Amino acid sequence: MKNNISQQLIRIFKKKIKLKSIYLHEPDLSISDIVYLKDCIKDNTVSSVGMFVKKFENKISSLTKAKYVVATNSGTSALHISCILMNIEKNDEVIVPSFTFVGTANAVKYCGGIPHFVDIEESHFGINVKKLANYLKKIAIKKKNICINKLTGRRIKAIIPVHVFGHFMKINELTKLAKKYNLLIIEDAAEALGSYYNKKHAGTFGNIGVLSFNGNKTITCGAGGAILTDNKNIAQKARHLISTAKIAHPYKYIHDQVGFNYRMSNLNAALGCSQIKKIRKILTKKRKLFYFYNKIFKGNAYFKLINEPKKSKSNFWLQTILINEKYSNYVQKIIEDLNEQKIYVRPGWELMTNLNYLKNCPKMDISIAEKVCKRIINIPSSSFLINCIKN
Repeated sequence: MKNNISQQLIRIFKKKIKLKSIYLHEPDLSISDIVYLKDCIKDNTVSSVGMFVKKFENKISSLTKAKYVVATNSGTSALHISCILMNIEKNDEVIVPSFTFVGTANAVKYCGGIPHFVDIEESHFGINVKKLANYLKKIAIKKKNICINKLTGRRIKAIIPVHVFGHFMKINELTKLAKKYNLLIIEDAAEALGSYYNKKHAGTFGNIGVLSFNGNKTITCGAGGAILTDNKNIAQKARHLISTAKIAHPYKYIHDQVGFNYRMSNLNAALGCSQIKKIRKILTKKRKLFYFYNKIFKGNAYFKLINEPKKSKSNFWLQTILINEKYSNYVQKIIEDLNEQKIYVRPGWELMTNLNYLKNCPKMDISIAEKVCKRIINIPSSSFLINCIKN
């Protein structure tokens, strides 16, 4: 059976896509990107000083409608600073999906906090809000408007929803639940640039939001991230913290607290300014690629293609197939077979609860995540692939 699935996928990709090597997700780079980078180099401002960082922040603000945007050197650093700004402290519990990129959990750990892992939904891979609500009824109590875990005695301070592979989780329901238990929302939209729910951009629903512009994201700065907020004070604090907490002065180096060198470079921002001009075209191509996959995979007996949730508009960052549960034991071999044919696919992340340094963190029943994560395969998703389809 595993050979049937592998051969079917290999045959489809070889027959339909005019490339010898089909990579998972390559950046959409062009001559215009080189022009921006040359301008930056000619200006001799390639570090954190220069005009492109502010320009890029303004462009992201215009796209997302967040009032303030603070560019950083990665999505993980943006998450770290966001946790600090939300006052995540030693022994604070933070609700984190069990299925996510490790940076989500690490940001909590950096602050001395404790990730509290929760289950997901099969349809979008985000937090299972209904299941979480039932869980909190059993283990959480509010004392003086503070949410306390009755089992550990620790405060549950925040929740970090993740829009996995660019697909919205049920953010409206989560917002209501967070309000009920007085939990802050640190919205991890690292994979969701260009994704909307009810015409509202990802990363703008919580108390603070985060984006990523890593080399494999929808648009790239080579490396980079951003903090989104509508709070001027939070934005000012973020900018201070990512600049080593240095007090402004023409030449003296005076720092008023522990800070971090998390600034985005002008060179990275120059690439970002060029890339974001193409965001609509990139999103259109990625959506067309989804329609292409949806057509050729329709009615498949072995797997299904993950679609965008209702009322949302996904960026389709990583196209994903979910192997039928009875064939889940074949996933590793399928991935190996495709990669051998230079069709580069990957599995879902390892569950956070399976990582040695996180396995003792509190968790709810995560039986859905345990089953689903074994069935996920991310398939080639580069935006330009739609231009490589054979007639």
